[in-house]
Amino acid sequence: MRRLIRALKEQGDVGMTTAEYAVGTVAACGFGTVLYKILTSDTVAHLLENVITRALSFIF
Repeated sequence: MRRLIRALKEQGDVGMTTAEYAVGTVAACGFGTVLYKILTSDTVAHLLENVITRALSFIF
């Protein structure tokens, strides 16, 4: 049993980085989709329009 454990420890995490990159990429895509949906919603567009209008009214 000790030989098996030692052999497994010596192999390391072969292939783990590919899986980690895949999970990170999927998470980033999901976050990007949610952020896109929020920023393109009518409520946020209206809020941004109000902020820009107020900022320009102070300048002019």
